[in-house]
Amino acid sequence: MGTLLGQIEQSGVATWIREGGVLYGYPLILFLHTLGLSTLVGLSSAINLRLLGIASGIPLASLDRLFWLMWAGFALTATTGILLFVADATRHASNPAFLVKLVFVLLAVTTLALTWTRVFRAQHSGKILAALSLACWFGALSAGRLMAYIAEFVV
Repeated sequence: MGTLLGQIEQSGVATWIREGGVLYGYPLILFLHTLGLSTLVGLSSAINLRLLGIASGIPLASLDRLFWLMWAGFALTATTGILLFVADATRHASNPAFLVKLVFVLLAVTTLALTWTRVFRAQHSGKILAALSLACWFGALSAGRLMAYIAEFVV
């Protein structure tokens, strides 16, 4: 596994991202990752809070049209996340916070899909999904932020 990660890290794309020294390299990828993540998590949180009863005056059906924007945010976040991983694959793969982050992201995206199919399509109550989604996004964001600090202790 280490050899594969090393090969990924030594690819031309990874080297350019990591060592390019241009604004449209690592800084732009990180900015786009943050933009996609804030779009995805922000809109998801707004819908989850509405499902939990906050701003109940807003018709739930009107929020349905936000799902395409959340999926676009997810696509941007996933794409840029892969690029950020590639730039430092060995360090990220050995960081326990990264693995925790991936689990929380998987759970959060699963709850997003379930919310769309069960709440917006099948008209079921979504309070449990909303609470779970908020908890998963909180876990993913926290683990993602902790990656920088835990990496110092992992060799």
